[in-house]
Amino acid sequence: MEATSRWVTVTAIAPIAWGSTYFVTHRYLPPDYPLYGAAIRALPAGLLLLLVRRSLPHGAWWWRSAVLGALNMGAFFALVYLAAQTLPTSIASTIMATSPVAMMLIAWAALSERPQAAQLVGAAVGVVGVGLMLLDDTAGVDPVGVFASVAAMAMSSLGYVLTKKWSMGVDVFSLTSWQLIAGGLVLLPVAAAVEGAPPALDGSAVVAFGYVSVVATALAFTAWFTGLRHLSAGTVGLVGLLNPITGVVLGAVVAQETLAAQQLGGLVLVVTGILLGQPAARRIVARVSAGWGRPDTAGAPRCVG
Repeated sequence: MEATSRWVTVTAIAPIAWGSTYFVTHRYLPPDYPLYGAAIRALPAGLLLLLVRRSLPHGAWWWRSAVLGALNMGAFFALVYLAAQTLPTSIASTIMATSPVAMMLIAWAALSERPQAAQLVGAAVGVVGVGLMLLDDTAGVDPVGVFASVAAMAMSSLGYVLTKKWSMGVDVFSLTSWQLIAGGLVLLPVAAAVEGAPPALDGSAVVAFGYVSVVATALAFTAWFTGLRHLSAGTVGLVGLLNPITGVVLGAVVAQETLAAQQLGGLVLVVTGILLGQPAARRIVARVSAGWGRPDTAGAPRCVG
């Protein structure tokens, strides 16, 4: 149990860091450059991790890295960048919170990881919490940003499950660096063709990109893929619900976005959903279910002798 708690804690680093990227991107990074923003985020992070573990892909990992890099890093980063520029921090981060359901369903099909009762309940409670936060003051929400967030959630959920399926025998640093580099290399020519010259960066943008690349990418994805290696996809997905909590708190405290009572209730439900889906809660549910399945023998006579 201690080992499981440790891996849950490690995994939690990722969604907390990711939740902060919406605010940082919206506040400090140049708008209208989602492709360059994604490439600048991915490539330095991948090269940094490659220095930590100097290993190149081999065999099938050349094409696997390209596929996973496109799903988890390339398209995902560009879509998240676009969402962060067009949506409030709280809404952009909470849309991504629906990913546990997608990850559970994909893992069930691809890995035969059947969702357990507590995970399904936790996901349902979390999604209700997300709904409460999203239903507050959404009249002016940009549909392009919503589409970008939903597409990012779907692509990354598929990519994370494929990473778990394919990652046996590959160390986490190499696994992460290959994907980041592949995603960045795919993005660069597309960015040049679509967005023209790279954006001019002032000092605050350089610092913001440094944070997003090193902390919210290199460190976060290493923690996330470590969690996927040691925990079920459903458990990891539920830990990801910390993403909207971080985004909403930062939006309210730093960006001074309005946090209504309805959103507070949603946050409580999200936290409840995370806790319900953890291994300890699943064991309690299993014991209760087993108890319900046994006949009541409290009033049965005892045989003496």
